[in-house]
Amino acid sequence: MNEFSNKTITKLAMEIDVLSKDNKDIIQLCETIIHKILENMATLKKFVLQNGFQSENEEIHFFKHLKPLILSKLIYYNSIYKIKTKMPFGGMEVIKTYLNNEILKLKIFSDNNLDFCKYYRTNSTYLDHKYFVRGRYDIKLTLDTFFFEVDHSFSTSYDYKVAKIISNDLIKVYLENKLSNISSNSIMKTVFFQFFKLQDE
Repeated sequence: MNEFSNKTITKLAMEIDVLSKDNKDIIQLCETIIHKILENMATLKKFVLQNGFQSENEEIHFFKHLKPLILSKLIYYNSIYKIKTKMPFGGMEVIKTYLNNEILKLKIFSDNNLDFCKYYRTNSTYLDHKYFVRGRYDIKLTLDTFFFEVDHSFSTSYDYKVAKIISNDLIKVYLENKLSNISSNSIMKTVFFQFFKLQDE
């Protein structure tokens, strides 16, 4: 199981790398990559359902470490797609406000899932048998409502949240880079205008 999963993850990463080099339109790129990720997820799901797991530890490893790597890419590219397509028209301040609000959404998720984020980031394992084994959900662990609607044959109560943590880290980097670029452009414009102002004096 782990070997097949790792091959799928590696193959997907290579496909995304090739697509990223060939396509400079970020919106179109996200659309293409999302379809590619869904194809790989479907392949992985089929393999899991047909072959199962040899042990509970293997199942935990898959849903804690492997599936989230692919799912996080889906969340990431879908989020970037939405951020780009909903980007407001306006000046730098309008865009900065928009991007900062997107960062705030990431913080809200972390704040609302503080205990689990700490559990995951500290590599804790004492609740893995509840978080990452199918059919072991515990209402007392504060489950998201959407969990009851997912396919439980290929989902555990917390594998999505792991993917969300991973993707949010990447989204934050993306947003901060965009904000940094805006600030750099603003500084360059200021220097440019000051230079020509001095020339006119």
